Amino acid sequence: MSPMQSRTEQTGPLELTGQNESLKGQVEGITFHNEENGYCVLRIKLRDARELVNVVGHVASISVGEMIEASGNWINDARFGQQFRADTMHVVAPETIDAIERYLASGMIKGLGPKYASKLIAAFGDKVFDVIEHEPARLRDIDGIGKMRAQIIMESFHDQKVVREIMMFLSSHGIGTQRAVRIYTTYGAKAMELICANPYRLATDIRGIGFKVADSIAMSLGVEKTSPMRARAGISYVLSEAMSDGHCGLPRADLYEMSEKLLQIPDDIIAEALEHEVAEHNVLLGDLGSQQAVFLRDLFEAEHGIAGNFKRLMVDNPPWEEVDLDERLPALEKQSGLEFADSQVKALSLALKSRILVITGGPGVGKTTLINTIIKLVSEADTDLEITLCAPTGRAAKRMSETTGLEAKTIHRLLESDPSSGGFRRYEEDPLSCDYLICDETSMVDVPLMYALTRALPDKAALLLVGDIDQLPSVGPGQVLGDIIDSAIVPVVRLTEVFRQARESRIILNAHKINSGELPDLGKPDGKSDFYFVEATSERQGREKIIELISNRIPRGFAMDPMRDVQILTPMNRGGLGTRSLNIELQNVLNPEKPGQPKVQRFGWTYRPGDKVMQTTNDYDREVFNGDLGYILSIDEAESEMVVDFDGRDVLFDFSDLDNLTLAYATTIHKSQGSEYPAIIMVMTMQHFPMLERNLIYTGVTRGRQLVLLVGETRAIEKAVKGDRQRHRWTRLRQNLEEMAS
Repeated sequence: MSPMQSRTEQTGPLELTGQNESLKGQVEGITFHNEENGYCVLRIKLRDARELVNVVGHVASISVGEMIEASGNWINDARFGQQFRADTMHVVAPETIDAIERYLASGMIKGLGPKYASKLIAAFGDKVFDVIEHEPARLRDIDGIGKMRAQIIMESFHDQKVVREIMMFLSSHGIGTQRAVRIYTTYGAKAMELICANPYRLATDIRGIGFKVADSIAMSLGVEKTSPMRARAGISYVLSEAMSDGHCGLPRADLYEMSEKLLQIPDDIIAEALEHEVAEHNVLLGDLGSQQAVFLRDLFEAEHGIAGNFKRLMVDNPPWEEVDLDERLPALEKQSGLEFADSQVKALSLALKSRILVITGGPGVGKTTLINTIIKLVSEADTDLEITLCAPTGRAAKRMSETTGLEAKTIHRLLESDPSSGGFRRYEEDPLSCDYLICDETSMVDVPLMYALTRALPDKAALLLVGDIDQLPSVGPGQVLGDIIDSAIVPVVRLTEVFRQARESRIILNAHKINSGELPDLGKPDGKSDFYFVEATSERQGREKIIELISNRIPRGFAMDPMRDVQILTPMNRGGLGTRSLNIELQNVLNPEKPGQPKVQRFGWTYRPGDKVMQTTNDYDREVFNGDLGYILSIDEAESEMVVDFDGRDVLFDFSDLDNLTLAYATTIHKSQGSEYPAIIMVMTMQHFPMLERNLIYTGVTRGRQLVLLVGETRAIEKAVKGDRQRHRWTRLRQNLEEMAS
């Protein structure tokens, strides 16, 4: 039966053939691609077929212009129509002239783009690969290709050929071109040898390859299910997954249960594998209360190191002369025109006496006023005092600079990140030059980063940690601010009083209502306001209202730039009101494709000049870090390069590294931590049911500085406000701090 033959409408998916079929074609478009699990919907051009067909399946990496082979069945889906549902799919070398040209134009080979691909095909036809490989000097016969470009093309093509064997081996496991190149870049000529010796190293060494894919490869190589190597790799994977959920370790019983479920092997094999991991110091054992737990070594040592550094820093008095606050307070109030509340006076008193202090509180409670006053007082007490300011994100550091008038850096830049080691250049042997370190937005600092920060502090320094304990915990492992506060070993000031000027803001009033477990005021305000609720009872209605708000109502009513001033926040990545779906919709509205405009398709995204993007990992080479927002300035298809503006700094990306960037018209509330935006549109519906917790909606609302529009369902907001269930994290920092104090 022809794949293009029409059928009557069905009520559900229907296989059109009872037999498994195969097809081969060229990727003309990528409708959807989920980088996490490889699920994709592709538009494929079959040989001798007039129309494109939809192919649904799984492939880890795919680009427009590549050829794929797939086996599966034709179905007629009631919603999406006719499509080929692939059981297996892999990338193959292009064969036809058209396929070869699309491949050359895809950016897979550096130095080539659509223009030069067309010229090469015109000159060499289907012999172009032979020319590049065996007669590269002939490339210089093409207008515009000089000696340097010819060399780049030849070397890039050679790299492609070298990894072909790796690609063919891995393609059946859903690993495509980009990650095959990354495997070769990591392992070099010994790639296959290393993979065959221990396929599980792929899961830890190669970004984008998880344990399950590595396990599938291992099985095909003959590794036994009960192999000690497999059991040890499984334990490491379970602990790494726990770290992704915020844990620093797991109780031994939980580790056994989760490992047995993953590996389907007996407990005694897991126990023996754990002994080997402990013996080689890959993991460490420690107690969590009355139960024994297993920790990844680096996290165990980091939590222990934070406690040790606190002990070191708390030995002496602060590095400034004693200040008589009672004497200075009247003059301070007169100069500032403020009358300090009792809680603020207490905070000032503690700050002047303490080597380490924590100040926590929500919006509008005077944290910024306190920081500025503390800086003024200690600076007057010691004019030579060196004060250093930092925050976890670029936006938070920039905001800190604006409110204090002093330079503030991200923690990564302050510590001078070292690309060669993945660590920092500032540590015990070469500490920071500062007497007083003030860190804002501490709630989002995870265990490894806090350890790096405290170990870089000189013995003489004092430390002030400022943050909102009621926000979401850090994306990374640990609950640093919470554990420090709960340990009760350092002075803590909790600010709760909302000041007069702040009480005029519905954003701040509603944020405090939410934090107290009360439903925010969702009624229509009298006159112009900074907080609005827009009801949306369906997925479609939600998308339509978000688009109307960002493209029309906010620009007209509040004179805000929809690209630069407005950020969409949502609880989840998945679903019609998740980040993936919203980003595609918003890109088409705010930055539609223009004729002749350069673009690049990678990992399911189409990138265009002008797009808002976010970095999703820490890139120490480029000094761009997880959560940083940027805007695409230019795309060079011939050079396979993209330039992105991150806060006024131009950063160059190779197309092969674009899996570290995502469109950022919409982002998750978790990813927005540490950032503030002039305006936010936050969507919250029952579609997001699993994520509806109080600290989530509270964190989201407090991201908006001038305007918050809450789009969604009242019952979802009620569910979130009442959802005070804190997700427990297994950490040892509080215990370490308490033990240190005793």
